[in-house]
Amino acid sequence: MQGTIRVCHVITILELGGAQDNTLYTVSHMKPPFAASLVCGPGGILDEDAKRLGIKVRFIPSLVRAVRPARDLAALLALVRIFREERPDIVHTHSSKAGILGRLAARRARVPRVVHTIHGYGFHAAQPRWQYRTFLALERLAARFTDRFIAVSRANLEQGLALGLFTPEKVSLIRSGIALREFDDATRAPDGPGRRGVLRRELGLPADARLVGMVACLKPQKSPLTFVEVAARVTREVPGAVFVIAGDGEMRPAVERRAAELGLEGRLRLLGWRRDVPNVMASLDVLLHTSLWEGLPRVLPEAIASGVPIVATSADGTSDILEDGSTGIVCAPGDIEGLAGGVRRLLRDPGLGRVLAGRARAVLREFDIDEMVRDQERLYLSLHGGGPRGAGARPAATDTNNNDDGRGGASRGDPRAARTRAAATR
Repeated sequence: MQGTIRVCHVITILELGGAQDNTLYTVSHMKPPFAASLVCGPGGILDEDAKRLGIKVRFIPSLVRAVRPARDLAALLALVRIFREERPDIVHTHSSKAGILGRLAARRARVPRVVHTIHGYGFHAAQPRWQYRTFLALERLAARFTDRFIAVSRANLEQGLALGLFTPEKVSLIRSGIALREFDDATRAPDGPGRRGVLRRELGLPADARLVGMVACLKPQKSPLTFVEVAARVTREVPGAVFVIAGDGEMRPAVERRAAELGLEGRLRLLGWRRDVPNVMASLDVLLHTSLWEGLPRVLPEAIASGVPIVATSADGTSDILEDGSTGIVCAPGDIEGLAGGVRRLLRDPGLGRVLAGRARAVLREFDIDEMVRDQERLYLSLHGGGPRGAGARPAATDTNNNDDGRGGASRGDPRAARTRAAATR
């Protein structure tokens, strides 16, 4: 194989989140012969970060997350024009809206190869039935024009197989990585213990305050109101417990309103968007993750790397990372009483938290962010004809019953996965 391989990544909006962080890292760390470009909608908090990467970035004003038929058609036509101008060898789409429009546009523009990463699906059981069926039908349509799928969790991979979105040979498991060293350093560096007090001082809290945190966008998927309800139950029984949310979004007014109704003034703090997540993690006694659905929550390995015990819902890819009672406390989505009980238990028994967090570290070997990029490069090469089919990034096998956590499941180079790695949208 000779010459440059042009790969154009497409994502809906560059908000703070796992899919966005990993996409920016990928396009800025690909090695020759690859040349990356990025297309997205404007208005994300990471827009300026993208502009500084030294790659070609194009913003499409009509590309928005909400369903807007006229704007969606305009975005589709804009993507077709861009692909015809840039003539990428591979288009790699992310997220539901950009995933559907990007793949349809790539087909229209006759792009040779199309890859789509599933960071969770745009359809889920909480939607009205008509909406679920509509989004599923659109995914099935776009799937017809997709050469290879990347799943970030075993749950999403198996769901896609069950729904007939792809066959085993067309999907690879590549978990989105994290910068593990940043989180490890925040707790293990010489000033690590001092960093634990930074957030408490910032918030005017005593040094012995027990902090329970959530790092997530405030949107329905993350169920921040569940976090508020848990906070109300725990703070009534655990003196000194304070709940913090690092993140922002459309549900902030609802969160503030419900917190006021429950009398959580001073016991629930909204930190807004934070660019120092490793330092926030280093300050926590417990991470509480309340999502209703996920691809794979990247915030969980971030907490594990920081030595923070976790209470989380069993949404989709969580089971790829945590085992209830062994490496964390896992409850059903929406189980407020169960989540509150788990948080109380860890706050009252820090020793148990240390044991769970210590055991959980075994999964971290799957999360190296640079290896994530190399996995994607191997997949691109296999599609472009630079190596034997499946070289490096290999298709999933028909047997998807095994776990991929080192207990008999997929490993790096295994036919069921292109390097086991974890990701997800925060």
